[in-house]
Amino acid sequence: VQLQAFGGGLVQAGGYLRLSCAASGRIANINVMGWYRQAPGNQRELVAGISRAGATNYADSVEGRFTISRDNAKNTVYLRMNSLTPEDTAVYYCNADDLIPGGVYRYWGQGTKVTVSS
Repeated sequence: VQLQAFGGGLVQAGGYLRLSCAASGRIANINVMGWYRQAPGNQRELVAGISRAGATNYADSVEGRFTISRDNAKNTVYLRMNSLTPEDTAVYYCNADDLIPGGVYRYWGQGTKVTVSS
């Protein structure tokens, strides 16, 4: 499975960005897709996830500002980020969880940098 993310960039506080991540390869067993982020000096943290059926979950810090969505026909997951703050500055990584015998294997995209200026 290969994941390619797009959409990062520089935006002013209060602005918005939309990230997208397209999956390709052996994707038949991919269930959950989502986004994590990692700011300098911090651990990678969950931002949002969405199942193939459309169930979503969000980190408390982005609830109400970010919206995750998914197009299963295009094997693509999106993250609409509104009301951005400098605290949202990070490298954003998309993930895809592959159901394998006995558990889950997580694939990662290459990361896309989001910088929010004050």
